Amino acid sequence: MSRHRTPHVLPAGIWVLGFVSLLMDVSSELIHSLLPVFLVTELGASAVVLGLIEGTAESVALIVKVFSGTLSDYLGRRKGLAVAGYALGAMSKPLFALANSTGVVLAARFIDRVGKGIRGAPRDALVAELAPPEIRGAAFGLRQSLDTVGAFVGPLLAVGLMLLWSNDFHAVFWVAAIPGGLAVALLVVGIHEPRTPRHGQPRGPIDWRSLRRLDRAYWVIVLVGVIFTLARFAEAFLILRAQQGGLPIAWTPLVLVAMNLVYAVSAYPFGRLADRVSRNALLALGLGVLVVADLVLARADSWGSAFFGVGLWGLHLGITQGLLSVLIADAAPGELRGTAFGIFALLTGVTMLVASALAGFLWDRFGAATTFHAGALFCLLALAVLLIQRRRAMRR
Repeated sequence: MSRHRTPHVLPAGIWVLGFVSLLMDVSSELIHSLLPVFLVTELGASAVVLGLIEGTAESVALIVKVFSGTLSDYLGRRKGLAVAGYALGAMSKPLFALANSTGVVLAARFIDRVGKGIRGAPRDALVAELAPPEIRGAAFGLRQSLDTVGAFVGPLLAVGLMLLWSNDFHAVFWVAAIPGGLAVALLVVGIHEPRTPRHGQPRGPIDWRSLRRLDRAYWVIVLVGVIFTLARFAEAFLILRAQQGGLPIAWTPLVLVAMNLVYAVSAYPFGRLADRVSRNALLALGLGVLVVADLVLARADSWGSAFFGVGLWGLHLGITQGLLSVLIADAAPGELRGTAFGIFALLTGVTMLVASALAGFLWDRFGAATTFHAGALFCLLALAVLLIQRRRAMRR
């Protein structure tokens, strides 16, 4: 399905939300780009422990989204929850600098990801409300692109500081508190939330009967997203793969720099493209790119070939992540948009925990190649579901 060309003028609030995401991602990725190596080399964690920590942390973020999204629908307001979530994320950063065991790291990741979960669905619903429907793809693409700029600036900063401070993980982790605090301040002063009409009085903050109003199109997107998540285990395994290829410890954050650079450059153009072409076809393209990325990483025998696979991984993120948000926003009624984002996050969050634990098990038991081959198979399954649904829709 094609779309008419529309004027490309994005509201100022979309830019503010993008820069808030940029600052928080600088803060988070400065830590996360070093965390897998810190856990394995400094704290002696295994790949299974790494997978469980990363999977638990990311799953918590996605699961909490369902409650924050539904609560934001009930309140009819998004900004307050977004501020609370960003503030919690900023306050978690000093714990990483103080960590001397895997338990402390898990606690810090848990708090950080709870904050992410609280802010995620209300922020996405706020983007959908600030942007006119005809440029919604561009709006999500821009926010995602700026978010991802922070996701490669953070690792770059980590590399510089690790070289400057002779691989002192704890000193580098302290720096992360600064951009986190700036993100919260910008959100507080820079966003003026629009008042949105409410259709009837909701029965309570969580009313599962509202799910009946989410139709088949929404649940198909959820199903594809869940299977897709099985193929998208924690990106910590990308870092370990490059380190296996001989990448020095101080340079390992460059893995996320490379991935997020491609992600940032591609997210906005593909967001604009989603306003003009079939969104399902674009999602299928993204799934295909991830299959190729997994196959490249499975065969990687040096850090150079691993980086090629990492770049493809970043491209698939640029194609799909903003697009999935657009598809959810399109399929859900406006007054249930926060709930729709939250339910999607809940189901994919549980799946992320399973995917990362499974990836760690396969890595320890059968080797890295098996982990990435399994990811490719799950991705092909998601692609098959999408194509079957497309054929059914065409027959109807």
